[in-house]
Amino acid sequence: MARTAEATDHIFRENEKEEVDPELLELPDPPRGERRSTLILMAVAAIASSAMAFSLTRDAAYAFGSASATDLGDITAAPTTAFVSNQLAQGRGRLAGAGALRYERPFESDSYRIAPMAGRPDVWVELRVPSGAESNRFVPKGEFSGRMIRFRDAGLRHRGLRSAIESNTGQKVGDDAWLIVDGQSPQGARAFAFLWAMFVAFAMWNIVSIVRLVRPVK
Repeated sequence: MARTAEATDHIFRENEKEEVDPELLELPDPPRGERRSTLILMAVAAIASSAMAFSLTRDAAYAFGSASATDLGDITAAPTTAFVSNQLAQGRGRLAGAGALRYERPFESDSYRIAPMAGRPDVWVELRVPSGAESNRFVPKGEFSGRMIRFRDAGLRHRGLRSAIESNTGQKVGDDAWLIVDGQSPQGARAFAFLWAMFVAFAMWNIVSIVRLVRPVK
């Protein structure tokens, strides 16, 4: 009798599991179109965030680099082997007038000047000119200290600058040209590291959310 009671109780529990609440059956089907649109939007956001993080990788690496500057001495006479990409460097020299370009950036009151080194067209220097100090008699300084990097790897802030120099001044910027961003120290580039971390976190959040949405519910 005990076994019969246990078997009956087991069947009763199984029947309870198989019963479906009629109110659940009356609920509308999940909106598949909206779900698909959400997945596409999240995928686009993940790709865009990953691309932005990738473009800021060198900036973030420089932000956590050494604060000790590599002394190049006279940049005009310095050998190319002394140049180290994406590190703090210092040196001296005279900027050439030919090829120099003045430009501004949105949301910044200061202006910028970029010019090649006199006698060294493969090395360019970007100077930040404080607001009000810009004039036709502006004389650039002869000593520089800042981030040194390949011109082609300079990042988002300098994207399009190479073509602007060539189209506005006729000066050719070589594929292996170097750029010294005067005044940019690793500590001053920490904002780029923060942006890099933010884009990485946003990309990861979207990827994890997509996996959760497409994973079958057990």
